[in-house]
Amino acid sequence: MALELGKSVVDFSLPGVDGKTYSPADFADKPVLVVAFWCNHCPYVKAYEDRTIALAREFAGQVAFVAINANDAVKYPEDSYENMQARAKEKGYPFPYLHDESQEVARAYGATRTPEFFVFDQSRVLRYHGRLDDNWENPSEVRQQYLRDALNALLNGQEPPVAQTEPVGCTVKWK
Repeated sequence: MALELGKSVVDFSLPGVDGKTYSPADFADKPVLVVAFWCNHCPYVKAYEDRTIALAREFAGQVAFVAINANDAVKYPEDSYENMQARAKEKGYPFPYLHDESQEVARAYGATRTPEFFVFDQSRVLRYHGRLDDNWENPSEVRQQYLRDALNALLNGQEPPVAQTEPVGCTVKWK
């Protein structure tokens, strides 16, 4: 079961593809934190990748984005740490891309999909959980931008208009 709305951020300490180790405390300077469960091989992640990068760049001054890959890289070699490094470099990720090799962080969050977004406010309380928007296949047909709306609401001291949506994506590849 996914982390419930109103619960505090789950602490972690994970290696990034840049060689640094990250935890939620590293982003205390930003009023909003987005933790996204992510991977390299999933067609849903690939479909949402450019939109997520654009959103992270647009909100860079106020929102910290972090992507976490917890997939079993033995069964899914495309999701190995080395391939994560290559993907982040190729796409120019403007956010840390972290490796949850033990899968403990994904389990603690109750993540089930890639991509799956968890959005925390200034007090690091979960205020939105779910998908990026309502159309993973066709960006031109998006009607509801759930993640963007949640970010704008939180930055304006308001409740997200939609606090939870069903994540759409590939399942997390458990060991």
